[in-house]
Amino acid sequence: MRICTFVGRRESASPVLFICSDAMTPLITADERTRLLANGQARAAGQDTDPLPVVRLFTPDAHATWLLASLDPADGDTAHGLIDLGIGMPALGTVKLSDLAAIVGPREQPVMRDRYFQPVRRLSEYLRLAEDNGSITD
Repeated sequence: MRICTFVGRRESASPVLFICSDAMTPLITADERTRLLANGQARAAGQDTDPLPVVRLFTPDAHATWLLASLDPADGDTAHGLIDLGIGMPALGTVKLSDLAAIVGPREQPVMRDRYFQPVRRLSEYLRLAEDNGSITD
């Protein structure tokens, strides 16, 4: 049984997101986890890095996108990257993969991994372009 809760106002014709209590499929592959952790170890060591994003996650029905570049080696759950919640204010930040796994959009679509994502620029360049455009463009 799937139990979902609205995040936002109930009067709204289309709520922004739901939070569901059932377990979702993993958002990242084992290879992506390895690369994210390697970038996270460099970041935790204070190395000045500007990595390529490793994975692109998105909500197919809520216009949110996460370009994740590293994973905190201390907890293996806190990811760092470019976050675009679809409100015109993309920014660098952190998010827990476990939290993302519990989010679904207004049509009950879960957060999904873009299986075809191939990064073409460094995280800082994605950030610059997203700030210029108000959203992640690719």
